[in-house]
Amino acid sequence: MPRFTAGYAQTPLFLSPALLFVAFGVTAFLYALAGFGGGSTYTALLVLQGVDHRLIPVITLVCNLVVVAGGVLHHVRAGNFSWRAVLPFIATSMPMAALGGSLAVSMETFQLVMGIALLVSGLLLLAPAPHAGAQSMQGWRRWAFGLPLGAAIGLLSGITGIGGGIFLAPVLHLVGWAEGRSIAALTSGFILVNSLAGLAGHLGKWELSGLQAELGMLMWLPLVVLIGGQVGSRIGAGPLGERVVRRLTAVLVIAVGVRLLL
Repeated sequence: MPRFTAGYAQTPLFLSPALLFVAFGVTAFLYALAGFGGGSTYTALLVLQGVDHRLIPVITLVCNLVVVAGGVLHHVRAGNFSWRAVLPFIATSMPMAALGGSLAVSMETFQLVMGIALLVSGLLLLAPAPHAGAQSMQGWRRWAFGLPLGAAIGLLSGITGIGGGIFLAPVLHLVGWAEGRSIAALTSGFILVNSLAGLAGHLGKWELSGLQAELGMLMWLPLVVLIGGQVGSRIGAGPLGERVVRRLTAVLVIAVGVRLLL
């Protein structure tokens, strides 16, 4: 049985391995519906479980990669995905995610910042999205909008060890960037590249000393999220209504934000 440490959770919630696996699988399924990897909830679960803080971002980002890689594949096959649409965001988010991943910040700060940001993002999703946004923001305007936003989200996602899609999607919905499935596809690609960059930053400062036993059980989690993510992304890439995707995204974002703040 792996050793769980309570360094970042004042009241650790010691789930059995079976319940932890189920929680990760359900999370992957629900988040993949909206084009997310589930990183924010994986982080919350691992924090509550009392997992060593050095392992949390690495496990979270690996699980993110497993889920969104399948999401990108399904959205490409469904004709929803375009790398051209993602470029204005990832051009600045990738280097900033790598930088953020190399920084050392306390988990208490992570939880506060993430909780507030997610709660605000979720509430913004409940506001009606303007219909003209996708037509009014073309060419250089998309780059002027995407470059600074990608940099800010990339830094935040690198620091917190998540892909950042849960911050990007509410903004894109709010400005009417595109219809729901296109935003979900763009978000999947954004999370994919940011998770790779953030993982590189975290691995650069990572030490395995004393963590082998705990890592042994946790490394089965990517296999669990692979199953849940494949099912969720297949459904999300299909004819799922924009309103459904938008409301599902709002519920997920608000739920995670409240959980982290509490």
